[in-house]
Amino acid sequence: MTSQTTFAARVDTLQIFSASMQKTSQCLVISPDKYRITDKPYPVLYLLHGWSGNFAGWLSEAPQLQEQADRYRMIIVCPDGGYDSWYLDSPVDSTVRYDTYISKEVVSYIDYYYHTIKSPAGRAIAGLSMGGHGAITLAIKHMDIFGAAGSMAGGLDLRPWVKNEWDLKGVLGSPSDFWTNWENASAVVLARQLEKKKLPLIIDCGLDDFFLETNREMHRVLLEMDYPHEYTERPGEHNSEYWGNAVDFQVLFFHKFFEEAGEKP
Repeated sequence: MTSQTTFAARVDTLQIFSASMQKTSQCLVISPDKYRITDKPYPVLYLLHGWSGNFAGWLSEAPQLQEQADRYRMIIVCPDGGYDSWYLDSPVDSTVRYDTYISKEVVSYIDYYYHTIKSPAGRAIAGLSMGGHGAITLAIKHMDIFGAAGSMAGGLDLRPWVKNEWDLKGVLGSPSDFWTNWENASAVVLARQLEKKKLPLIIDCGLDDFFLETNREMHRVLLEMDYPHEYTERPGEHNSEYWGNAVDFQVLFFHKFFEEAGEKP
C-alpha cells in the first residue's frame, strides 16, 4: 500500500488480489481528513470507471472528490474494473469475474482494512458509462451488499450495441449465439427485479450523449413499475467534463442516503 496526502484527504493506492481471477488489481481509497478508527464506522461510496479506463480515472477527472470525502465524512473507493469487463462475471470467459471481484473481494478487503459500516445502509455504488451499467447491475444483484446506486452517462441497455468497438462479444459471447446473455446482463432488464424492493437510485445523462436513449428507456421502465428514483437529463456529451460535474450531485445524493439511514459518523 502506498499513500499520499492531497488537500486534506488521504489517498491510498492499494493492491487487491482477486482469488476468482487469480490476479492483482490496483484500487484508490480516499479517506476523509482526521479519519480515525476510534470514530463511528464510516460509510463507503464505490465509484466505477468507464470502458478503457482504470482505477485512477475518477480522481483525475474529479479531484474535488477529496474535498467531498472530507465534507461528507465518507470513504470513497475507486476499484479497477478492467479495460472492457462491463463489471460482469462472463458466461463465456472464465477469466472475467468482475462482478465477484467488486461485490465480494473488494468490499471484503475494504471492510477488513478500513473502519467501515459493514451493511447496505453504509454502502453505495455509482459509476460512469460502463461503470454506470456496472453500478446499477451490481446493486440490483447484491442488495444485501449495496444500499443505493447511481449511474452517470451509463450504458444501461447492452442490446442496442451489437455492432460497436467495446468488445461486448468477448464478455457475453456472439449475440447471434448467446442473445440471452445480452438480455440477462442489461440493467434495463434486471430493473424488473426491483419491484417492491427498496434500492434508492439516481440516474443522469447528457442531452448529447449516445447513451441518452438507453437512459430514457431505463427511466420509462422504472416509471412503469412506479419505482421511486431520481432521473436527470442535462446539457452535456459523453465525456469527462460531463461526469466530472455530475458526480457532485451523486455524492450529495448518497450523503443524504447515509444520513437518512442514520449511519453518518
